[in-house]
Amino acid sequence: MSRRPPDEDDVRTRPNPRGSRPRTKDRPRHPDAVPGRVLTVDRGRSTVLVREGAPEETEVTAVKARELGRAGVVVGDRVHLVGDVTGAPDTLARVVRVDERRTVLRRSADDDDPVERVLVAGADQLAVVVAAADPAPRTGLVDRCLVAALDAGMDALLVVTKGDLADPAPLIAAYAALDTPAVVLRRPAGVPDGGGDDGGAAPPQHDPAGLAALRERLRGRTTVLVGHSGVGKSTLVNALVPDADRATGRVNDVTGRGRHTSSSALALRLPDPAGGPPQGWVVDTPGVRSFGLAHVRPSSLLAAFPDLEPGSDGCPRGCTHDEPECALDAWVASGAAGGAGPARLASLRRLMRSRSGEESAAGAARDAARTRSSAGDPAHERVHEPGLERAHELGRGPEPGSGPAPVASGR
Repeated sequence: MSRRPPDEDDVRTRPNPRGSRPRTKDRPRHPDAVPGRVLTVDRGRSTVLVREGAPEETEVTAVKARELGRAGVVVGDRVHLVGDVTGAPDTLARVVRVDERRTVLRRSADDDDPVERVLVAGADQLAVVVAAADPAPRTGLVDRCLVAALDAGMDALLVVTKGDLADPAPLIAAYAALDTPAVVLRRPAGVPDGGGDDGGAAPPQHDPAGLAALRERLRGRTTVLVGHSGVGKSTLVNALVPDADRATGRVNDVTGRGRHTSSSALALRLPDPAGGPPQGWVVDTPGVRSFGLAHVRPSSLLAAFPDLEPGSDGCPRGCTHDEPECALDAWVASGAAGGAGPARLASLRRLMRSRSGEESAAGAARDAARTRSSAGDPAHERVHEPGLERAHELGRGPEPGSGPAPVASGR
């Protein structure tokens, strides 16, 4: 049997694995891309609000375009989309450009973890939510959040929930020297304890005066809510944004800790109770149990204290600002930092220790020694802070009112 002559079907060519077009660094400019605001990011897919404020505004599901490389997209980012931006079911757009971030709130998994994790972009205020009781306030996390806010150039706000269960005055006083405003929320008299983060189906009511004061602090701003699980953060969001329908949970009676109910950060428009235009934005974040500060430099923290920063010119090279040779002590003693100088210097050093992860006992002893030295009081040679041993085990500072101003030992 004779063989047939070969033809073109017998020739198999392997296509070029790099493609037939030459490689180029030029990227499409996408002049017709639609701007939007990232509301949440879940498993690589972003929910983006486009045409914000217009009658045809809508939420679009989008994925990051390959041309962005390893650059991430986070809640609060201002992005530009191409593709199907109608928001119809089963449609998908692409994020092709991310605008420069005005502010970035970051944290690391631990103090020795060099990898930074961006939580929210574009916010201008960080509200640290802490309960006066149930669970007990953990000042270590509060200190660390304040450090992150100062590093990001954001204003800080202390929101104390469950103020009807314990006196919040000692907690608020501990941060007075930092000029950190505080809002206290209480359950109105006669309202039974139940619901929200404390159990039950219906969220508890907040006193109208406290809620109005908080709304005034949030007006016209983009505020990130951060706090431990169980402090009432999601319940608070539901009170501020009735349509949010954020899941709430119960505080464990044994551990005193809350259960994670929010799995991802979500930006919500803050409505006007009177029916007017929106008053701002709030970003609800999942409850955190650690807040690493490996990315924060001491110089950026000191820059947040303009009354103390000039005094560092006389410090020795490599000064940690928490050692006997530090020139800040002489600067404050001279009165150059004003009447609040000693308290603000103590607060700065507490935040410095929180950043470095140093345990509170040694730092408190140094502060007490400085105070005795300046006052000429030889008494009380041993400093004792009740609760420090237990605080070391749980990774948090001592409860307010148990000794000197709380110092951070947790993260």
